[in-house]
Amino acid sequence: MISILDYGAGNLRSVQNTLAEIGAEYELVRDAGGLQRATKIILPGVGHFGQMMRAFDAMRVREALLGRIRAGVPFLGICLGLQALFQSSEEAPEERGLGLFDGVIRRFPAGVRSPHMGWNQVMARAGSKLLRDANPYLYFAHSYYAPLNGATSGTCSYAVDYTAVLESENVYGVQFHPEKSGPLGLRIVRNFLEV
Repeated sequence: MISILDYGAGNLRSVQNTLAEIGAEYELVRDAGGLQRATKIILPGVGHFGQMMRAFDAMRVREALLGRIRAGVPFLGICLGLQALFQSSEEAPEERGLGLFDGVIRRFPAGVRSPHMGWNQVMARAGSKLLRDANPYLYFAHSYYAPLNGATSGTCSYAVDYTAVLESENVYGVQFHPEKSGPLGLRIVRNFLEV
């Protein structure tokens, strides 16, 4: 069963609608028990890094989520859900992220219009399972970005080049919102469900 981790994210309904449109069965989970049933996990993300991390701890799901990811359950983090995979964020330096990837989530440089909102092109790196070598225009809405690293499989440029798609074994993340990116977004979610 596909489990959507519900910690109160604003784009939850959009993600549900996307899964319904492609005919995928899912459940909303709000506790460690729900994560234990998951065969795939989707973490939607809109809002504040610190708020998300505090919600995980209040719900007591941090360790269960990490445990399921480390056990090989396919995971997709969307927007803030991708950022949560890193050690920390300038948005809430006092809060620790999930720490699956080294590095700090950074704010776009001063003088750049922020948040970065709207359609922008994502450049696929060879072998990307989510993008499948396409370079699509997708919808973004964020003020912070993930650094480039060895798991970066798609990049976007907005004042700096940053990780727009991340893929490492069973862990996937996208900085854009596939649920707001029309048919191309649906295809990317479908690609994740097929891994």
